[in-house]
Amino acid sequence: MGHSNNVTEFVLLGLTQDPEGQKALFFMFLLIYIVTMVGNLIIVLTVFASPSLGSPMYYFLVHLSLMDAVYSTVISPKLIIDLLCDKKTISFPACMGQLFLEHLFAGSEVFILVAMAYDRYVAICKPLCYLTIMNQQVCILLVVVAWVGGFVHSMVQLLFVYNLPFCGPNDIDHFMCDMYPLLELACTDTYVVSFTVVANGGAICMVIFILLLISCGVILNSLKAHSQEGRRKALSTCISHIMVVVLFFVPCIFMYVRPVSNFPIDKSITVVCTVIIPMLNPLIYTLRNSEMKNAMEKLWSEKMHSDRNPPSYYCTD
Repeated sequence: MGHSNNVTEFVLLGLTQDPEGQKALFFMFLLIYIVTMVGNLIIVLTVFASPSLGSPMYYFLVHLSLMDAVYSTVISPKLIIDLLCDKKTISFPACMGQLFLEHLFAGSEVFILVAMAYDRYVAICKPLCYLTIMNQQVCILLVVVAWVGGFVHSMVQLLFVYNLPFCGPNDIDHFMCDMYPLLELACTDTYVVSFTVVANGGAICMVIFILLLISCGVILNSLKAHSQEGRRKALSTCISHIMVVVLFFVPCIFMYVRPVSNFPIDKSITVVCTVIIPMLNPLIYTLRNSEMKNAMEKLWSEKMHSDRNPPSYYCTD
């Protein structure tokens, strides 16, 4: 599969050319990246270590956290290091790799959010059959479907771009390799390709966002039958899910449901999608979730307790 081009690397123009601005952004993004990794890994460890968090909801949450951690790692370290470099370049293979991984994890995350919405729907609307419907096989199947869905979406995006001819210039007005900036650099008419990109990215975003909003409506409607306590608990998990969905899909729709063009605001929106949201997801799910908070407190106090009373290895007469 050859791409006829003499461009072996791209120059990333980054977020700003101002040295002071770059320094400030370096520290900000480094901090955000650390918080993202720590936050998501704490969720994974808490769920694994707490028997009380054995429900399917937390199984999906672990996968969402892993996706966020890896997604963030595909984008952030390069962005952070580039802020210290004068010339920010990325080789053609690395650029394609970044494009593939970025769409793989973002695409899988779309499907995992759908699985989580389905899980909440079953839990709230069919509570008596919950464990029968959301059994282990179903949960594993939904996660596999999410990963396969992300992979297919990503392969389609990659194949379109990989075969385009690039003959220069090779400046990407962005801090990473993304579809639209690359399509603008191709030295051929990209009308058909850009249409399929919009269909592939935009349609997924729009259709799923609308489905998720409808499912939220159905769930909220069915809450009328619940007791006040049940309603409060269901509403709390629903609201965190709705917040994550809106945060994820609104920028995605803005970016992909429109003709191919690069707006100056795109870079800021991409920062929100790739840097900020993976940090916010764990915060939203833990701070609004009492089970999660209790499990963390319990683990923490157990750890403090075991640190205070180390096991004695000495024999006493």
